[in-house]
Amino acid sequence: MFVGHLAVALGVKRVAPDVPLGATVAAAFGLDLVWPVLLLFGVETVRVSPGDTAFTNLAFDAYPWSHSLLTVVGWSVLIGLLGRYLLDSGRAGVVLGGLVLSHWVLDFVTHRPDLPLWPGGYLVGLGLWDSIPGTILVEAGLLAAGLSAYRRATYARDRTGTAALVALLALTALVWVTQPWAPLPESPTAVATGALLLWLLPPWAVWIEGHRSVKGGAA
Repeated sequence: MFVGHLAVALGVKRVAPDVPLGATVAAAFGLDLVWPVLLLFGVETVRVSPGDTAFTNLAFDAYPWSHSLLTVVGWSVLIGLLGRYLLDSGRAGVVLGGLVLSHWVLDFVTHRPDLPLWPGGYLVGLGLWDSIPGTILVEAGLLAAGLSAYRRATYARDRTGTAALVALLALTALVWVTQPWAPLPESPTAVATGALLLWLLPPWAVWIEGHRSVKGGAA
C-alpha cells in the first residue's frame, strides 16, 4: 500500500481538523519511514525479486521491528502518547496512534503473507498485490475518498495551497501506479536509499497546510 496511506492521512482531517497534516502524514507513513533506516543498518532485510507479486518486485524477507503487528501496536501507543504531549490533545494522540496502526491494516490487505504477527511469528497478508487491476482500483478509490474528505474540510488561501496539494498527489500517484513496470532496483541498498525520499512527505504536508485553512463546518 502506498497512496492508500496518503488517503488516510488526508481523509482524517474531516474528523480531526485540529491535527496538523504534517503529523497525520508522518503517522500514516511512519512504519515506512522507519523501515529504510533499519534496512541500511542491517536490522531488517529485503530482496529484489522480479515477479514476487504482480504489483511489486520486492520480497520483504524480514521486517519484524517495523511491520510486525505486535511492534506496530507498540509504535502506535508511543506515537499516540507523543502526539498527545506535543499537541496537548488526547484526541490528537488517539488519531495519530490510530494512523500508525492503520498502516499495518492497509499493508495486510495488499501484501502476500509476509507480515509477521510478532517478531519471528506467523505471517499474514491478503495478497491484493497479486492483482494489478485490483490494487489500482482499491488504492485509487481510497485516494479519491481521502482527497474528497480533505477538500471538504479545508480550502486554499492562495494558489500555492492548491498547487502544492496537486503536485503531491500527482507525484505520489505517478510513483505508485508505475511501480509494476519501473526498472528493477540495483540492490537492497538502492531500495532503502530510495525509500528515504518518503521523509520528504511530512515537510511537504506542512508546506501545503501553511497555505490552506480549515473550513468552519469541519468537525
